Amino acid sequence: MEVNLTDERAFVLQAQLTMDQAEGRAWSRKMDAFGTLAKVGSLLQRPKDEDFKLVYKEQRYEPFWHIVCDARYVYERRGEYPLAFSDPAVKSVTIDSVEYPVCGGKIVLTGLEHCQEDLHADVFFDGLTNTRLPALADYLKYAAVEIPGDELDSFSAGDAIVVPPAARASAIVHEVLIEMIKSVKAEHILEDRIDVTGIDLYYRPVYAFQYRWLSKEKETIVEYDGLTGQWQTGGKTFQQYMGKILDPDFLFDVGVETVDLFVPGGGLAIKLAKKGLDVARSSRKEG
Repeated sequence: MEVNLTDERAFVLQAQLTMDQAEGRAWSRKMDAFGTLAKVGSLLQRPKDEDFKLVYKEQRYEPFWHIVCDARYVYERRGEYPLAFSDPAVKSVTIDSVEYPVCGGKIVLTGLEHCQEDLHADVFFDGLTNTRLPALADYLKYAAVEIPGDELDSFSAGDAIVVPPAARASAIVHEVLIEMIKSVKAEHILEDRIDVTGIDLYYRPVYAFQYRWLSKEKETIVEYDGLTGQWQTGGKTFQQYMGKILDPDFLFDVGVETVDLFVPGGGLAIKLAKKGLDVARSSRKEG
């Protein structure tokens, strides 16, 4: 089997909302963010704005993976084709100068089947939970800027927090490859290959605002999606990643060992098409 791996890439999706715009929207939602507590309180006496305080805010970039993979299996196999006869007088049949005796009211023809199977996977993984989320595909309609391979280890997004994904590229690719590998029973295998054509890490902008209801001594967090403008409560902040940078050697580690994980000693012919990134890393280390 031949497995071809493409370059890993990283992209930053361009925010459609500014921090100020998101903060203004979040402030207008602060009452809703406190849920039932706020509704009950408003029936008695609506709280004033002075009773709420913004105690923390952050802009962050959350990761998700996009993996694209194609597999092709071309092979030949022997097949049997029973042919039944209702007339008991038929004792044999000649087809293409070959005579077949009728046994039990049927003959069995054999032939060589020419087969081709094509598989395709286009998968999105949430970078924080490693779960598959097809809805993440909607983010690809927004403009994105690629982070050059030789700048990954120095990438920062201003004052924004860049949250690293929970899983490396190798673990994500490994999961997809397992599903693309299939056992073929055939006389001859003419082609069996897997092409991983996309190993992309995307960062999407998210704004988070932590509010305190002073008189109730309660806190909540309002999050705004920097692309869709959708908001939600009950999220969390990622202050622990403030000032941290990406480690490309940790994130982008796809190579021969990735395939060896699921076919140890399988004798796979692995062609790596990720030389550009590897050369860029080597140059930076040598420099």
